[in-house]
Amino acid sequence: NVEFVVMDMSPSFKAAVQQALGKPVIIADRFHFVRYIYWALDSVRRRIQSDWHDYDRKKCKKMRHVFHKHSEKLTEEDKWYLKRYLGFSKELKTAYELKEAFSNWFVQAKENGLGNILKTKTSLIDFYRKVEQANIPEFKKAIKTLQNWQIEIVNSFAYNFTNGFLEGINNLTKVMKRNAFGFRSFKRFRAKILLTHKYKKVGVHVG
Repeated sequence: NVEFVVMDMSPSFKAAVQQALGKPVIIADRFHFVRYIYWALDSVRRRIQSDWHDYDRKKCKKMRHVFHKHSEKLTEEDKWYLKRYLGFSKELKTAYELKEAFSNWFVQAKENGLGNILKTKTSLIDFYRKVEQANIPEFKKAIKTLQNWQIEIVNSFAYNFTNGFLEGINNLTKVMKRNAFGFRSFKRFRAKILLTHKYKKVGVHVG
């Protein structure tokens, strides 16, 4: 009776779901497909900055977060560093512009919802064209993955399901396990997880 499955972009997981559950609607989790574009931008940045002077190479690495921020959220300092490093390389500037184009598509796709799902798909195909014209290897590789999962990506905006809440629980659980250097008793670990999530909004104060 499973109708929808939200998942990361694992071909083997997809095949297992289809074999075990028939043909549910498969939805690509947004975090997992968005990161392919950010990975592509990071790869271009690392490749380009490897030829720079040591100071700028290290500083750019330290300030890499400015490449990820949406342009509207940049501080004046962020804008200064971004302008400086994009000015060093036309290819890096183009890569950043592609990331911004994808970010704008993502925001618009959420606003479109199910009612304008065709517009979302058409705009995504337009993004593919921009990448092909830019001819940056890292982005061309990224969109191949998006193209292979296009139906599932578009489904994420048609049905608006996400694994975000579950991913948050999993991440917090992993942090708890690391901080404790592991648990010998599963029963105690389970109790710790349940208590932490139940009272996580309650502040802990000493004194």
